[in-house]
Amino acid sequence: MKDKIVPIIEYVAESTAACLMTMVQGNLLTMTLGHLLVASQTGVIAGACTAAALFISNTEKRWLVAMILGLATTVVDFYVHPGMFGAVATEAIVTGIGAGLLSYVIGSGIGYFRRPAG
Repeated sequence: MKDKIVPIIEYVAESTAACLMTMVQGNLLTMTLGHLLVASQTGVIAGACTAAALFISNTEKRWLVAMILGLATTVVDFYVHPGMFGAVATEAIVTGIGAGLLSYVIGSGIGYFRRPAG
């Protein structure tokens, strides 16, 4: 059971963090509770969609996980709130790219440290 829950929490956290960082454009001093609530909505929905897609596809390839999370985050972010900079979808695209990169880096790091020595 733990093996099923931990990845979902990871996906939600990665998507939420990417959305939050993009919304405040990297300036964490401007972050408000409203920003956190919107980013959490995006994270929960994108994380759940990613977990469902990966359950159906039955894959653990790190690059594919990152790509699916990035795509889910882009789509969900576009529908959850309006973009704050650039064209209509610019913020959503930047958020999706950030979530995908974050997922790949964190997932690869976790995988590296979980490998048996030797």
